[in-house]
Amino acid sequence: MNMPIAERSSGHVMLSTRLISELGDAHSTLRATTQRNGSAVMVYAGGEIDACNESTWRRLLAEASAAVTTPGPLVIDTNGVDFMACCAFAVLADEADRCLRRGVDLRLVSREPIVPRIVAACGLSEMLPVYPSMDAALSATAP
Repeated sequence: MNMPIAERSSGHVMLSTRLISELGDAHSTLRATTQRNGSAVMVYAGGEIDACNESTWRRLLAEASAAVTTPGPLVIDTNGVDFMACCAFAVLADEADRCLRRGVDLRLVSREPIVPRIVAACGLSEMLPVYPSMDAALSATAP
């Protein structure tokens, strides 16, 4: 697994040793990298997100969120994800709520038509806006 780790000034986000270990575990089906772009933090997720790695997914989003400099957004790119269980969306909603209280927007990136449909069906469209690309998510204005 390729996990960029460096100081904030280099464009990468420092993740905890525990999280790096969990993501790097040979049995982990969740892959992720993080990157900083100005005040924004981007998470590029891949693999599968389900009940087996829900706590790792939650920790990843919490650590990435904590690295965002307000008013920058936290952008989660799920284009590399093959499967997202309902719990993955619940964790996204929880983190979006925490971000909102800090003045940070959580933005989701997906080219899969099912993702915005699930977000809308769960009543989370305002809290979890879905964009077709990282560029679109980064250039969007806050709601």
